[in-house]
Parts: sequence; C-alpha cells; structure tokens
Amino acid sequence: MGNALGYAYISTGDMYRAVTLYFIENQVDISDKAAVLAALEHIHLHFVADENGNRIHLNGRDVSEEIRKMHVAELVSPVAVISEVRREMVRQQQIMGEQKGVVMDGRDIGTVVFPNAELKIFLTADTDVRAHRRYDELIAKGQHVDFEEVKHNLAERDRIDSTRADSPLRKADDAVVIDNTDLNHEQQLELALDLVRERVEV
Repeated sequence: MGNALGYAYISTGDMYRAVTLYFIENQVDISDKAAVLAALEHIHLHFVADENGNRIHLNGRDVSEEIRKMHVAELVSPVAVISEVRREMVRQQQIMGEQKGVVMDGRDIGTVVFPNAELKIFLTADTDVRAHRRYDELIAKGQHVDFEEVKHNLAERDRIDSTRADSPLRKADDAVVIDNTDLNHEQQLELALDLVRERVEV
C-alpha cells in the first residue's frame, strides 16, 4: 500500500526480528536487563527502498532475508515482550512517523505507537491460511521447513503477543477490520486504498 500511495512502508515486525537477530549473533542473555539495555545502544535500524521492496538494515547491513529464518522466528516473541526493547522500538517508530506519509505495519501501532493515526486497519485471516502463506514464503526463499512447525510458531507468537503485559496485540476500538482469508493481494490492497480515499487527505 505504501508504494501505491507514495508513502514509506515500515514493518515494525521486521524491526523486532532485527533486534532478535542481533541478540542471537551477539549472545545477549535476554533475561539480563542490563545486557539488553547495553545491546540496544548498539542497534541502529533503518529501511531502504529498492527494486526488491523495503529492506531493513541492521547497523548498515541488509538483514531482510536473515530475519525471516526460523531460528529468528522462534525467538522474536520472547524478545518482543521485553519492555526495554518495546520502548526503544516505539521511540524509533514514532520518529519515523513524525512527518506522516507512512504506512506502518505492526501489532501495537494503532493502540500504542500511533493511537491518533488517521486510519487504522486490523488485518486478520484464518490460522491455516496464514500458516500456508508463511510456509509458501519460506519455501520460495529456499528454506527447508515443516508446515506444522510453521503453524505452531505462528500460533505461539499470537499467544505470546496477545497476552504480554506491555502493549499486547489487540484491535484498536476505532480500527477497521479486514479479513483477508479469501482475498488475494490485489483485492486486499483495493479495500485498503478505498478506506484511505475515504478518510485520509492524500
């Protein structure tokens, strides 16, 4: 949707994945608050748009492919529940969105990061459909994964993110729900763009 509007697209999930990758590579003990805070001081994230879409860079290195691997996916929710991590990511996200003209994708955007956003869309879909989409994405990237493992990981992330104490996953009261279980990418995009045209000055 960002491209269709000429807006920047920010995937906040990618930001948490990049932090998780940094913690894995640097053997940061996520139960050690001091170690987490020290590590966060060395994590610099930014997005770069190119012919392959919006790419996330961790300390100047493109990690867009690495953060999609299962060893990162398995740890991202435990990292994302850490209050210190969430506060730092929210701070960075709010800076990115200050100038508007941004489509921001994430699990607490409408409730915590930008509670006064001009338009909030809550996307949902059947769990099996979501798992198949994720599985197909990983297979297309050449990863050897098991469907049931992918489905379990997705369900567990939903559970952890929905029950965490700090900015849990929930629908904002004023969000518009789009169930894309039976929608293709183009149909979903058109629904979202219709909402933008109705509610936002572009």
